[in-house]
Amino acid sequence: MENVSEEGLVRGIRRWDLVGVVINGVIGAGIFVLPARTFGLIGSYSLIAFVICAFVVVLIILCFAEVSSRFTETGGPYLYARTAFGPAIGFQVGWMNWLARITAYATNCNLLVVYLSFFWPAAGSGLRRAAVITSLTLILTLINYLGVRDAAITSNVFMVAKLLPLILFIAAGLFFLTPANFTLGAVPSYGSFSTAVLLLVYAFTGFENATVPTGEIENPRRNLPLAILIAVAIVTVIYILIQAVSIGTLPNLGGTERPLADAARMFLGPVGASIIAAGAITSIIGNLNVNLLTSPRIPFAMSTRGELPRILSAVHSKFRTPYVSIIVSGILMLALTLSSSLIYALTVSTIARLLAYAATCVALPTLRRQRNAPPAHFTVPGGTVISVVAVLLSIWLLSNSTYLEARDSAIVIAVGFVIYFLYRTLNRRKVRPAA
Repeated sequence: MENVSEEGLVRGIRRWDLVGVVINGVIGAGIFVLPARTFGLIGSYSLIAFVICAFVVVLIILCFAEVSSRFTETGGPYLYARTAFGPAIGFQVGWMNWLARITAYATNCNLLVVYLSFFWPAAGSGLRRAAVITSLTLILTLINYLGVRDAAITSNVFMVAKLLPLILFIAAGLFFLTPANFTLGAVPSYGSFSTAVLLLVYAFTGFENATVPTGEIENPRRNLPLAILIAVAIVTVIYILIQAVSIGTLPNLGGTERPLADAARMFLGPVGASIIAAGAITSIIGNLNVNLLTSPRIPFAMSTRGELPRILSAVHSKFRTPYVSIIVSGILMLALTLSSSLIYALTVSTIARLLAYAATCVALPTLRRQRNAPPAHFTVPGGTVISVVAVLLSIWLLSNSTYLEARDSAIVIAVGFVIYFLYRTLNRRKVRPAA
């Protein structure tokens, strides 16, 4: 018999499915690009930047682990902020989080086309590009439409498919390291180092994806914190080893667009480069699938609380999925991806995520003080101190964004408040005549 939540959704995501969701949400396109970007900024210090970034992200994840263990409903950071700070702040966190996922889908889908052109050059432009993007988006949308269990199984398949080439890259590359490549040289400037860490945050983001479909997770208060911690530990080890192999095997690491493929070519030949390119494609598809699994659940959760049109909270009578939100999100993702062949700025998406992270970190001590807050199943020792440090680190990372990035983020926030207050006003006008 199906385990159906109060929201009418099937709890079909198990603990190890969650580990796969986190790994697919985190490991996308970023790790196939950022080793070169960060090395170009700060050289071999990029290895230290990976460790520092992992430390920052782990502090944030500990806050997520405790806060998420209080809830059994769909929503993730949106629900946490709404419970801790009220509907207005909650709506803004949900709005920013949803847009970050929509734009991230467009970014990664365009990167997928870039890697696909490694095997099929014609796929990079024109009608063939449009056909690839449209077909893939329709297939992933259909999988998620037909049931959360199908989406979870698809996520597991792509998790294995993306980890195998990365493990091969690490296992083979460790035998070909050149120690001289790890010479640190001059200490990089504060600005360069901070920018490198901010870029790496993008490679570590995505773990919060697993917290959104809580209404479809088996025993979420117990399974969610454990799955996030296990998955991020795996990802951190893989990332640091990938950067070490990239530095140790590729002399011109800072000047390449496909660092892992070029490094694999150095010690595995053309076959190795092809394996990594294929790994990048499967990695990105797995990430896109998780994006389409989690993104529609945000407007669904907002709709169930009367903050967006009620139709977005409709649940399919047979498949028990939020099918209207899935279709709407899929259409928006497809339209945004097809509208331009340009790859969106990674840091803009990171800013939106960092704001959601900071809100969740602040929610930890806030919920501890609220008498009517749901009890926590997982408690972080020294949680308040960790929360403060995580927020300060998030502010530090945000302070390294450019004026244009900050301006665009401020515009998105302003638009979110306008939508919230307009919809709230319209709802009041509808209620008054009825009353």
